[in-house]
Amino acid sequence: MEAGPTWEPEAWGSSGVLHPTSPHSPAPGPSLSSVLNELPSAATLRYRGPGVLPWGASGEEEEDGESNVQAMAEAAQKELGEPIPSRELPWPMQARRTHRQSHARDKVAQGSGSRVAQWALWLRRSKEKTQERLHTLQPWAWTLKRIGGQFGAGTESYFSLLRFLLLLNVLASVLKACMTLLPTWLEGTPPGPPGPDTSSPCGFYNPDPQGLVTFPTHLFSLLSGVGFLEWSPLFYGFYPPRQHLAVTYLCSVFVIGLLHLVLILHRSVSGLKQTLLAESGVLTSYSHRVFSAWDFGLRGDVHVRLRHRIILYELQVELEEAVVRRQAAVRTLSQQAKVWSVRVLLNLLVIALLGAAFYGVYWATGATVKLQETPLVQEMPLVKLGVDYLPSIFISGVNFLLPPVFKLIAPLEGYTRSRQIVFILLRTVFLRLASLLVLLFSLWNQITCGGNAEAEECKTCGYKYKELPCWETRLGQEMYKLLIFDLLTGLAVMLLIQFPRKLLCGLCPGPLGRTVGTQEFQVPDEVLGLIYAQTVVWVGSFFCPLLPMLNTVKFLLLFYFKKFTLFSTCSPASRTFRAATVNFFFPLVLLLGLTISAVPVLYSIFLIPPSKLCGPFRGQSSIWAKIPESISSLPRITQSFLFFLGTQAFAVPLLLISSILMVYTLVLANSYGRLISELKRQIEMEAQNKVFLAQRAVALSSASGAL
Repeated sequence: MEAGPTWEPEAWGSSGVLHPTSPHSPAPGPSLSSVLNELPSAATLRYRGPGVLPWGASGEEEEDGESNVQAMAEAAQKELGEPIPSRELPWPMQARRTHRQSHARDKVAQGSGSRVAQWALWLRRSKEKTQERLHTLQPWAWTLKRIGGQFGAGTESYFSLLRFLLLLNVLASVLKACMTLLPTWLEGTPPGPPGPDTSSPCGFYNPDPQGLVTFPTHLFSLLSGVGFLEWSPLFYGFYPPRQHLAVTYLCSVFVIGLLHLVLILHRSVSGLKQTLLAESGVLTSYSHRVFSAWDFGLRGDVHVRLRHRIILYELQVELEEAVVRRQAAVRTLSQQAKVWSVRVLLNLLVIALLGAAFYGVYWATGATVKLQETPLVQEMPLVKLGVDYLPSIFISGVNFLLPPVFKLIAPLEGYTRSRQIVFILLRTVFLRLASLLVLLFSLWNQITCGGNAEAEECKTCGYKYKELPCWETRLGQEMYKLLIFDLLTGLAVMLLIQFPRKLLCGLCPGPLGRTVGTQEFQVPDEVLGLIYAQTVVWVGSFFCPLLPMLNTVKFLLLFYFKKFTLFSTCSPASRTFRAATVNFFFPLVLLLGLTISAVPVLYSIFLIPPSKLCGPFRGQSSIWAKIPESISSLPRITQSFLFFLGTQAFAVPLLLISSILMVYTLVLANSYGRLISELKRQIEMEAQNKVFLAQRAVALSSASGAL
């Protein structure tokens, strides 16, 4: 009978690990310390700074392990609303023991007379329960999950943005009602419109229709914002020139703008975190999707199937983008030159199309004024309605025709799917927002005589008072028509294009029916439609105070219409894209829309003289002049404080403090970045250590077999 392996003192390494030796071995093998000293990580000790222990060195590793387990258990305990028995937790034994001890301390705190401990425990649990309940109160949470599981995260991001915009409009509607509508009636019944006998150097203004008004005329007035709607709370000209109303009317614009800015920035920052993680590759590896993406708390077949589809879409996105990146990595110099040449030519084509579209919008706005003066248009109400909507029709037509062209151009440029989505969004948002700016520029040209205050038509009142006696209401009417026409266009596309295509798919079986009837939810076009509509509301909310309320109803209807269309007529996208990119890009474009909308509104407030015959600022040299006049009626201490906020003594220290905080944030971010890079290098080194140890184990096994 052979003797078993013996344990010799020489086989002990420096780490205290035993190595067996066989009686047939001529000499003991290499010690564990010598093997560990050959690890790749051991060769980098001198570059990793002091305090780093080599492999196998004695230290407080067991204590560190216990402290890590305890920290993990305490962190998990904080996430629990109610105490759970330790045996039911899927944790290691040490974590269960720590959890049991923590639970015992809670019981002691409850049983003792320490009010501080009891209040701390109660506040912690109340905060956790409140956060859970607020999360469950989010509207359409289950609908968004269902959409994400069936149509991908990109389609879900559209409906999430729609819900966010609905929240913004609800907040704006509440503020408008409290700061504009209530002060109007609290100070007395608003007076009626000025009569035809009212004389003024700036002409006369009588928006009330005279004589018997037929039903078609009422319908056309409802669609164009004229007639009985022109002198109503819907538009600027209705509100009387009262001291408190003028201040609250103007302050509501700034309060709503600042509130929306804060909410959009908060959403952009949260989306930026996801985008940085996605682009860094930390959370987009296949191993993360396979091993860490599943939620073991799911219950029910429906939730399980939805999670299956979400993981499937994420893996599909990663595989598609990996193929494109692999193709780009192996391109030769000539192939790269060819790709960049194609990109330059395609961008020149895009610029030409955008220029033609902008010129068309400018022409349509100028032609509207000329056509409205012709006798034929004035005699036919239907033709007059078409002429009134000519700029809106042209803008909607351009926005309907050019985005599909951009969609055809994007795949030819050789970018990844997520990058293609970004370029399509950039071109489409530039088209939509720039078209709106061209419309506003043409209207500004009509109101201010092209910026020439010395022109004969604008010299008396500072604006073209004969054609536009209440130019603020005219701007509000244009934004109102854009909002109504955008809603009608969406309904027409749904009823006249999408549903007939779905019926054609059912009536024509085979490849022809699938080719013609198959529809996909176009996320870039739909998202830009939302941002365009919201930008119109931001521009027009000063001239049409009830526009946020109308947009709230529109978005509410749009959500259910789009949901019904999605599940009834659309199929899952054949090519998906990463939602993390658009979750940051969508709020960024929304922020761009808010910035662009602020330009014409602020220009109107500070530089264009208000109308002399309508609105709460009539008789003022500018709309902003009402604010200094109101401040002058306040107590002297309040006046000094408010004027101090506008001096250099306040601005310079504020700028210095902001700069210091910004520098501190940048330095902190850089330190965190270096720490993350060091941790990544350590992870890579650990992987090399494992490979090295596996190779040595295989070599030793082969040597033992040979002996």
